[in-house]
Amino acid sequence: MLLRIAITAQTAALLLQAVTAGLLLASPGGRTAHSATALAVVATVLLHLVAALVSRRRGAILPAVGMLVMTLTQVALGMAHVKSLHVPLGVLMFGVSTVRLAQVWSVSRTQAASA
Repeated sequence: MLLRIAITAQTAALLLQAVTAGLLLASPGGRTAHSATALAVVATVLLHLVAALVSRRRGAILPAVGMLVMTLTQVALGMAHVKSLHVPLGVLMFGVSTVRLAQVWSVSRTQAASA
């Protein structure tokens, strides 16, 4: 259950991060919002990692570690203003998180049906 909550929060934070990226392009105050949601992404990715470690399922831990690596890379690229890599990596992160979200929710339903 904690893993489902963590990945749902992570995916929502990544979506919000994309919205604030648009604000960053459209308004001068967008940088503050984008920076604030970056902290939310880091927090939810760490929550995802903790939830995966608590679950002790190898299939959950490796994707969580991968997401943490992508997040740290994303933060570094953003701070360095390397938009040519920062933007595509953000899109990739949202896609990966969405796929993991679908997997976690479908596995949970399958396990509940078999119980």
